[in-house]
Amino acid sequence: MALIEIKEAEAKLHEEIIRRTQSLCPECNRILDAEILERDSKIYLRKICPEHGEVEELYYGSAELYKKFSTYWRDGKGIQNPNVPVDSCACPMNCGLCTNHLSHTGLANIIITNRCDLTCWYCFFYVKKGLEGAYVYEPTLEQIRSMVRTLRAERPVAGNSIQLTGGEPTLRDDLIEIIKMIKEEGVDHVQLNTNGINLALDPQLAYKIKEAGVSNLYMSFDGVTARTNPKNHWEAPYAIENCRRAGVGVVLVPTVIKGMNDHELGAIIRYAQKNIDVVRAVNFQPVSLTGRMAKQDREKYRITIPDCIKAIEEQTNGEVPTEAWFPVPSCSPLTNFIEVLTNKPKYELSIHFACGAGTYVFTDEEGRLIPITSFVDVRGLIEYLEEKTEELKSGENRYKVMAHMLLKLGSFIDKAKQPKGLNLTKMLLKIILRHDYSSVGEWHRRSLFLGMMHFQDKYNHDAERVQRCDIHYLTPDLRIIPFCSFNVIPEWYRDRIQKKYGIPVEEWEKIHGQKIEDKLYKGTLRKGEKAAYSCGQCL
Repeated sequence: MALIEIKEAEAKLHEEIIRRTQSLCPECNRILDAEILERDSKIYLRKICPEHGEVEELYYGSAELYKKFSTYWRDGKGIQNPNVPVDSCACPMNCGLCTNHLSHTGLANIIITNRCDLTCWYCFFYVKKGLEGAYVYEPTLEQIRSMVRTLRAERPVAGNSIQLTGGEPTLRDDLIEIIKMIKEEGVDHVQLNTNGINLALDPQLAYKIKEAGVSNLYMSFDGVTARTNPKNHWEAPYAIENCRRAGVGVVLVPTVIKGMNDHELGAIIRYAQKNIDVVRAVNFQPVSLTGRMAKQDREKYRITIPDCIKAIEEQTNGEVPTEAWFPVPSCSPLTNFIEVLTNKPKYELSIHFACGAGTYVFTDEEGRLIPITSFVDVRGLIEYLEEKTEELKSGENRYKVMAHMLLKLGSFIDKAKQPKGLNLTKMLLKIILRHDYSSVGEWHRRSLFLGMMHFQDKYNHDAERVQRCDIHYLTPDLRIIPFCSFNVIPEWYRDRIQKKYGIPVEEWEKIHGQKIEDKLYKGTLRKGEKAAYSCGQCL
């Protein structure tokens, strides 16, 4: 037996199976039974295809953090009006929101074009000319309107947050019209997913999207140097400055790849902190490894949420420690309390605990990052909200409960350590009493949100995560499809939609009188072309 086989056999003697789930064979898409197991203080996923053999993949870089986050595992309220019959949905085949799906839509993606002005190798979705059967996918305004209405009709909670994505959405000539139409349909939050290049080149575009109704940008930003962020290193500061002038908030979105930009996570946060007046959040996305990839290559690039959290602690000199992070569903107790208090279903984030994590940081007078956990007993507050929710469910008078909360809430906040000028008690009460977008928006304007979202691939695919997904795609056939089905199995979903509702590249070029490659960005700013003004603060 080869030495490597002996070591693998010895390792399996010291592992513990934590739970069982289902996954996919990365070669043939066969649905397989899978094990989630702990070994060497890390979490792995293992599955065996009868045709293609065993695949074992790093699932979570810290068993300790996995177990801590798992305590927040909750089922969401699900869907009352599913758009896929449960008897025809064998997750992830024929995927959609069936009655087995445990979360409603938190954020709906609408792809308005698969054209892009960049060609990033790790991108989920852009049209590649020259590939056999390549299509340009750009749904019409009426198709987009129908998708939005499908989202708004979702029950028990009407979808209220949309991300316009691509490709590069700013390549659509009718982008402003699309945004206005979505707002007309009653959607409060419209997010524009972009590389920011056209916003850098056209200072007026930020004003136009703001006036049309965009809430914020979701902007690619992979590092603070040209080497780590070649796509828009020179352009991002101009895009940020244009958004600052127009009053459009920005979320920086780094795709994190081990060995390529994971050494700059702290620097990215510092960059956001420097521009905290306009940058609302940094949402790190550990890379999803798409396509066929050998195990040694996956190990070279694979990075998980705990790995990123550890790197951030080290690179911020402990200002943002591991203890500051909570899984996304940890905010459910606040939602549940407001829901019981008002007796109305409320928007909740009930995704799987391993999907994402986050924290809020503030800045003190010396420029240090102050995580919310340094002056708030977050765990104690969560437990208190759970206690009060149970009291309301048992029939306790709501006015009595609220009176107690008014007196008690401040005890979870250390006012001596609270950043100067911040009244967190007042902000929390406003969220609880008003529970609307304006109160939550004020919170985000005073803080910097740090988030993680690790989308799946065929190697680490976990069906239980899909069943709890709350980031969905809307499609012209009026289906609502979980993100990690739509993109992980493109031949079943993304490619099918593109072919059914798109047109061949050659036909699109003939209709529009231009070539797909005509819109590829030539790097004019980085080659010395003068921008409309000189950018100061964010350079």
